[in-house]
Amino acid sequence: MKKYDVIVIGGGPAGIFAAGFAALSGARVLLLEKKRRCGSKLLITGKGRCNVTNSETDPRRFSEVFGRNGKALLTALYAFGVDDTINFFQERGLPLKIERGGRVFPEKGKAIDVKKVLDRFVVTSGVALRTSCTVQKIHSEGGLLTSVDTSVGKFAADRFVIATGGLSYPETGCTGDGYDWAKKLDHSLIVPEPALVPVFLAENWTRELSDFNLKNVHVAVQQQGKIMTERFGEAFFTAGGIGGPIILDMSADIRAALKRGEVQLLLDLKPAVELGLFDKRLQRELAAHSNKAFHNSLDNLLPKDMIPLFLRLSGIAAEKKCHSVTRTERNKLLSLFKALELTVTGVEGFKKAIITSGGIPLNEIDMRTMCSRKVANLYFAGEIIDLDGPTGGYNLQLCWSTGYLAGISAAGC
Repeated sequence: MKKYDVIVIGGGPAGIFAAGFAALSGARVLLLEKKRRCGSKLLITGKGRCNVTNSETDPRRFSEVFGRNGKALLTALYAFGVDDTINFFQERGLPLKIERGGRVFPEKGKAIDVKKVLDRFVVTSGVALRTSCTVQKIHSEGGLLTSVDTSVGKFAADRFVIATGGLSYPETGCTGDGYDWAKKLDHSLIVPEPALVPVFLAENWTRELSDFNLKNVHVAVQQQGKIMTERFGEAFFTAGGIGGPIILDMSADIRAALKRGEVQLLLDLKPAVELGLFDKRLQRELAAHSNKAFHNSLDNLLPKDMIPLFLRLSGIAAEKKCHSVTRTERNKLLSLFKALELTVTGVEGFKKAIITSGGIPLNEIDMRTMCSRKVANLYFAGEIIDLDGPTGGYNLQLCWSTGYLAGISAAGC
């Protein structure tokens, strides 16, 4: 049975960083990954583009997006922050660029390029890597971890890092193994839930506009006539509902609201224009097309693909002359532009969840080192921790930062 200084379980972004930086700190490191290759989930993040981080470089402002528990991340962010992440990739030959919302992507927009950098990092840092290696059992003695049984043999170490992720996209290897091991080691668990997920709608016409981008729109979540939360930004319709950054960011609130009753979304396609002013613009468009058929009056107001839908939803006959459109009909059309009501029927599960909410409670981890407060030679990193943020690169930065801190801490630095 071969022994190492550090064994890292999980070859995702947090595990790779933990293993690589532990090795660079002088430790003999073994990285165990159950899939055939490391970083599988990275290839599908950001629609295959991989939003590696967010451009917010101030640790305190960065941590605020994680909510009331965000301050727990500060030590990790000061140890390895946004600038460190950007430098890590650019120094290894991967130029990055900043896009809308501070999202940082590879300049050529390919997630595979991020994975290639990480693959090289594992090799050049001196990590011993075992892929297609499933950890079957963890052994402990005297309150400390001692070894692991795997599908390819038994390995021992002085210290261990669990970076197995959550339950999102299970086909990438995130099947909750780390939760089970942690519970057997006397850790409790904040119930995992899918986070940053698309929303299902009752309206079946969304499939007609599947993947049609809605840029600079406003969406409000409504329950019993009260606005629960709202966002401005980008969304898109799907075959079964609606997705996109602002929908994903509100999905946790939508899930919680659904437990209490019916939920609607109010979509404002023209949020930059106040209701009264947009009504005047609508009247001008109808007047400009006074003797033409109504279906010819919407070209300046809607993308071409959406016009057939608005004709149906408005109930205004397509061939009706614009000067014959009544005030009631115009108000109906106005509401479609400024408050298109969508009926929520549910939210997606772990299969399409970008991340997992819940996990190992923060009070059971020394967040200054990422060391377990229950097992003195065990460390946690990445999505398995009970911290999750919005879209925009925040969650991957959590992986880089906690992975780095867990790695150097496990190496004894």
